Amino acid sequence: MSEQTSAVASRGRPKDPAKRQAILDAAKVLFMTQGFAGTSMDAVAAAAGVSKLTVYSHFSDKESLFSAAIEAKCENQMPLPMFALEQGDSIEGVLKRVGVAFLSLVDGEEAIGLMRLLCTAAARETEMAQLFFEVGPRRTLGEMERLLRRADELELLRVEDPAVAAELFYGMLMGCRHMQVLIGCCAPPSKGEIRARVEQVVQLFLRAYHK
Repeated sequence: MSEQTSAVASRGRPKDPAKRQAILDAAKVLFMTQGFAGTSMDAVAAAAGVSKLTVYSHFSDKESLFSAAIEAKCENQMPLPMFALEQGDSIEGVLKRVGVAFLSLVDGEEAIGLMRLLCTAAARETEMAQLFFEVGPRRTLGEMERLLRRADELELLRVEDPAVAAELFYGMLMGCRHMQVLIGCCAPPSKGEIRARVEQVVQLFLRAYHK
């Protein structure tokens, strides 16, 4: 078999989900410890126990690998169906569901570690910071905007500017506590503290945007 034929056959083979996950897990660790510029595809391949060719068969370049790692983390803790709102659903229940998932994500160990890295390296690793924002915070904001627009359509809330409302919702959830966690002044909130915070924020939010 010629080299070209072999390459075409390789590209046509089904991707191995286990290898893809191993690559993502290795990439998350390396990006958090070595930074974006300091992480090479060779290093990811070695850490994942696969060949460099295997890494490139799943991810075309380092940018797509980093984006996929962030997306996988977000999708794991805040899957898109979480933001669904259908006729007859409780908007209060949906907001609480999203709020608990959001705080659990942003105050989690991995997210705090990544944010500390980004704060330290943002000036010299602007590409990493921009990629993170696009596939992380912007995704989450966009989904909340769509949720609030849907709530307005169903006449469950009155939301004239979903983009502003989405930022206010997440901002109230994080408050000063998130900054304290980020700089190491206090421990991350417990599950009970998260539920209590979400309950307070959702009630305030519902009163502010009551139909």
